[in-house]
Amino acid sequence: MIERNIDLIVVHASDTYENMNIGASWIDNLHKGFGWKGIGYHFVIRRDGTIEAGRDVDMAGAHAKGYNASSIGICWIGGKGDDNSPEDNRTPEQKKAMRNLIDVLVHMFPNSCVTGHRDLPGVTKACPCFDVETWYYV
Repeated sequence: MIERNIDLIVVHASDTYENMNIGASWIDNLHKGFGWKGIGYHFVIRRDGTIEAGRDVDMAGAHAKGYNASSIGICWIGGKGDDNSPEDNRTPEQKKAMRNLIDVLVHMFPNSCVTGHRDLPGVTKACPCFDVETWYYV
């Protein structure tokens, strides 16, 4: 049973090129290099649609400053175009896996809203490189 009060599901992109098929362990090592306890996201969606567990959902994330205590963080691998600009280069498998994962999380946390990192107040980056609310709710 999860002890945290979850009211937000935040989608992120890893800011990597579409040919980089990294996963949760790579991000975990990167985040540890920042001095964090480990991976800041709760779930990672690889290019083939595989969903990997990140930080335990019982623990607050480290993915959305000011919202970590009451949110679940999902990161999809990709989001950077060949010209280094933000790009929605999700594979069909990632889109399907993301929808399924969010559906499960919304069922588990019925009072939660789904949003992109960029849609949180004060965030100035393009992450996750697509309009999550339009994609999910429409």
